[in-house]
Amino acid sequence: MEILLVEDNEMVAKGLIYSLEQKGYQVIHKANVKSTIEFLEKKKVELVILDISLPDGNGFNLYRESIKQKEIPTIFLTAKDEEDDIVRGLELGAEDYITKPFSTKELIARMQKVLLRQKKNTVITVQDIKFDLDKMVVYKDKEEITFTSLELKILHLLFLNINKVVTRNDIIDKIWEWTGNDVNDNTITVYLKRIREKLDTDMIKTIKGIGYRIDGD
Repeated sequence: MEILLVEDNEMVAKGLIYSLEQKGYQVIHKANVKSTIEFLEKKKVELVILDISLPDGNGFNLYRESIKQKEIPTIFLTAKDEEDDIVRGLELGAEDYITKPFSTKELIARMQKVLLRQKKNTVITVQDIKFDLDKMVVYKDKEEITFTSLELKILHLLFLNINKVVTRNDIIDKIWEWTGNDVNDNTITVYLKRIREKLDTDMIKTIKGIGYRIDGD
């Protein structure tokens, strides 16, 4: 999955590129309006992360005049946090808006939500398993599978990251976020064992020493 990052701050760009590539995204970086327009004339990406303040123009105009017509979902990225700017960006048609400073985890979470919204079908099918992301219900051959709340959230996390590795640390962090409870590697192993038993498939791959991945059909 290719992401276009339009950001003129080299340090910010390098940090984002590293973090996104660690998550399995391919990142194309442009630092100004001119090079972005030239790139988009030749190629289309799945998402644009767009800084508003650029050395040869501004992100609002770049989005309105070049990106919007190509129907590429866009997240505005800027140091400004004035309400008028936020409203302006969203009224132009951008999917989301995030202000600096921000956490990379927050940006990635917003990216995943934006990309998910672009899918017309919110039911993801892998092998004989269907996950209805709106209803948070999992089916196997049209029969609903019953999970605990936490098991369902872990499986949901894996489905949101189809074809990408979800690290064990990511899952541990998420469980803390969901429950406020500290867990360890052994606990994660137990949860994944239970989830696999209920799915009764080999769809969840173990990436030894790193985490887990579901590969799309």
